[in-house]
Amino acid sequence: MHSMIDPHTHTVASVHAYSTLGEMAMAAKRKGLSVLGITDHGPGLTKMPTEDYFRNFKVIDRHHFGIRLLMGAEANISGAYGELDISANALEEMDIVVASLHWQCFRSGSRDYNTAAVIEAIKNPRVTILGHPDDGKYPVDYKAVVQAAKANAVLIEINNASLTTDSFRLNGPENSREILSLCKQYGVLVIMSSDAHFEGEVGNHSKAWALIQETGFPKELVVNDSIEKLERYLVKNQCKDMRRAD
Repeated sequence: MHSMIDPHTHTVASVHAYSTLGEMAMAAKRKGLSVLGITDHGPGLTKMPTEDYFRNFKVIDRHHFGIRLLMGAEANISGAYGELDISANALEEMDIVVASLHWQCFRSGSRDYNTAAVIEAIKNPRVTILGHPDDGKYPVDYKAVVQAAKANAVLIEINNASLTTDSFRLNGPENSREILSLCKQYGVLVIMSSDAHFEGEVGNHSKAWALIQETGFPKELVVNDSIEKLERYLVKNQCKDMRRAD
């Protein structure tokens, strides 16, 4: 399977990342990608961009260096009711939104508490992807989360960085196997990401793809080979679907 899409990456705007937007786009082109998501961290993390940064994406050429750029954010789930650290109006202006748990913004509680917060975030029509749900520091009911993702048209991320030996996330490989098993059982689409914080890691899905192959996960449930598969999950399309439902 040729991965055309890397939906979750970070630039120097995320402070602890090391490459510019232009460097990331050039790396994506060199590696044969067609689509690159730029999803810098939301303002809930220390010294991250303010909301003004995310509101000014209109100035960015979305086909920089011949790569389709999806400008968005990795928003932090920050409360028990799935609150995100970026306003709904700002999120609606984005192309793509990854919602994730980080310790600086979310204090892990019981399995039920964590699960309820994640599911409420999944229900947000501006959320495209549930980011690295594999982190065992936040125990959740994976069956309930996967079913919520299906019901709310949110993609489940298989995060390559979670599968590395030096990952700070807890039990990433084991939890990713369980997630893939449930996604296979319930027919839920997943998307591989590099979570790159440096241009050299753009498009690196090697460990994620190896795990997908190892588990016999159906290729048709992996979104990375086609922008058409991804299109309906993008923010503006999700919000249009919500307005039609209203």
